[in-house]
This record gives sequence, structure tokens and C-alpha cells, in this order.
Amino acid sequence: MAENAAPASSRRPAIRKRVFEGDAARRGTAHGRAHAQEIRRYTDERVRLVADGSWLGEAMDREAVLGLAESMVPAHRAYAPDLCEEMEAMAAGSGLTPAEAVIVGGFTDFVDVVRGRVGSAPEEDDCTAVLVPHALADGRGFLAQTWDMHDSATQYVVMLEILPERGPRALCFSTVGCLGQIGMNEAGIAIGINNLAAAVGRIGVTWPFVILKVLQQTNLEDALACLTDVELAGAHNYQLLDREGRGYNVEAMPDCLKVDALDGAPLVHTNHCLHDETRRSEAPRASVLLESSHARLQRAEELLAGSTSISPEQLMELTRDPEAICQRARPPFHIESSGAVVMRPASGDLWAVWGLPSENEYVHFEIGG
Repeated sequence: MAENAAPASSRRPAIRKRVFEGDAARRGTAHGRAHAQEIRRYTDERVRLVADGSWLGEAMDREAVLGLAESMVPAHRAYAPDLCEEMEAMAAGSGLTPAEAVIVGGFTDFVDVVRGRVGSAPEEDDCTAVLVPHALADGRGFLAQTWDMHDSATQYVVMLEILPERGPRALCFSTVGCLGQIGMNEAGIAIGINNLAAAVGRIGVTWPFVILKVLQQTNLEDALACLTDVELAGAHNYQLLDREGRGYNVEAMPDCLKVDALDGAPLVHTNHCLHDETRRSEAPRASVLLESSHARLQRAEELLAGSTSISPEQLMELTRDPEAICQRARPPFHIESSGAVVMRPASGDLWAVWGLPSENEYVHFEIGG
């Protein structure tokens, strides 16, 4: 497959799709070779953001950064040997080391681990996500979210279709060099994320491995266990939804987690913890970032309030909201909405947009289609 990098402007083409099939090594090798130049550029940038202090505000020797990432590889192998094999094959195919692959895929969790060494404040304000119950969506609930990140990451967005030798096929919104970030499988399991900031991370498993392991499951209980039975490296909020309309929101810190079941109301989450147990493990953040997180949470709840028949189009408009939710890059943090996803597990429909949702068009995908 030829390289297909995005333009630098805020207008993007339809989200590109790549199909990776076969065993873990074959999928990883194909991924690495298909996007080798992009993956190397993306990796160099993410290693630099950590090493020179651009993301954390405190510099760290590059070799120390890579050594820390290398020490995390065994945890990934123990948690999901097949996914580690895929990651290492992707790394070999693109000219990375496994340590670099941990960073390019699991950057925000890796930052939590680094924070434990340098003690700097996070510059993170990433994603607005919502679970919509069946009762408010004509019997077919939704998981929808923006994917917000440093603006230079937008060019690397890609839609992956994963066709394993065994287990359910899946669709994943991701970036090149990352095995998967937001997705849904043919068993009707959907998972999304938004970033949280842990005061201290630990040597453990980064969030993309959790996403992919969840998408290997065929029922919600096993999917939830992928979150509750893992030594996490960093902090994220995870949302799960199955085709029957059962769902969970999980605030997962390295040292604790809080699980909320979806009931009759939409469940919205942004980038601050909502429970005392998890809040105690959060890192301090700049006031402007906290204000953004609270504003996006409130705005999403306002946009859904009173709705009794929520549609995919309504959720797409929510991701485009100019008041708070659709983020445009501004100094000093340069965070933007690099894309968005709307998933309906009951029907197998997924809609995804590359770049600012307010300026770009969603593309429809169907699992298995």
C-alpha cells in the first residue's frame, strides 16, 4: 500500500482505510511497511515531545526516555503476547525499536510514567466522549467521541480494518504506528477513550493494548475484565457498549478504578475524574485545561438534554460544536480535535471523520462491509 499522508490544512480528504489481515506478525509487518515513513516521523516527534520537555515542561535525556519505554515491553508481552508480537512486527517493518513503538502508540500513558520521574504538570486536554442508552436511541444505542491530541498528530489519522485469523474482525480509528485507539468488533463490542492524567504512572500496559484486547472479546463481561485485570501504565477513561445496550464508563488510574454502569441517561465524560477515589490520583493541571474539560462536559450534557430519539447525525453535530467541544489548536497547548467517531453496535455502523469535525465530512463504515 502506498503512503498517503494528509495535507497540512484543516480540510482533509475522506478518512483513509487500511486492511490488515492474518496472524499478528503478518498484520504488524503489513502495518509497518505500509506507513514506514509516516510512522518514523510520528515517532521522532513524540519522542522529542517527551525528551525536550515540550509536553511535560521538563526535559529528559533521550536515551533515558527510550530506556524507560524498553522496560515496559515485558508488561505488554505478559498482558497480550499476540498484540506484543504485532507491535514488534510493526516496529520492525517500519524501522523502529519496540521501545519506540510503545511511545508512538501509547504516548499519553507513557507521559504518565515519565511524570513519575520528572514531576511535571500535564498538558493534556484530550477528547469528549458519550454513551447513549438504547432507550434514547430507538433501541440502538451509541458510543460517540472526538479524538483530541496535539495538532501535529492529525495528519497521521487512519481507519484500520483488522481481520485476524481467529476472533472477531474489528474497525479501529487510529493513527499510524498505533494498533488501535477507538473501535468496534463484529460481536457488537465498542470501546472509546478519553485521556486522564495520573500524578504518577508505573511500568505497565499502555491503553492501545487494552483497546485491542477488548476488541478480541465477544461479550461485555470479558471486555470489562480486560480493564479490571491489568496493570495499567497510565490513566484513561474508557467507555464500553455492546449491541444489547449494556455499557460501562471506567475511570482507570494506575492505582485504582471506578466503574459506572450505563442506565437510562447519556453518560458523558471529558478529561477530569468524577469520583473521589480516582480524583485523589489525578495530577494537577493548568486552570485553562480544567476549565475546558468542565465546559465540554457541560456542553455535551446540554446538547443531549431532553432528547428522546438521538440520531447519528445529532451526535455528529455534537462533535462539531464550536462553543466548547470541537477544539481548535491554540498556543501554548496546541490541542485540536483531530477526528471523531460515532459507533452503533446494535447495527454494526460506524461513522468517522478525519480532522476537525466542524470542517470535514464523516465517512460511513459497516463492520464486515
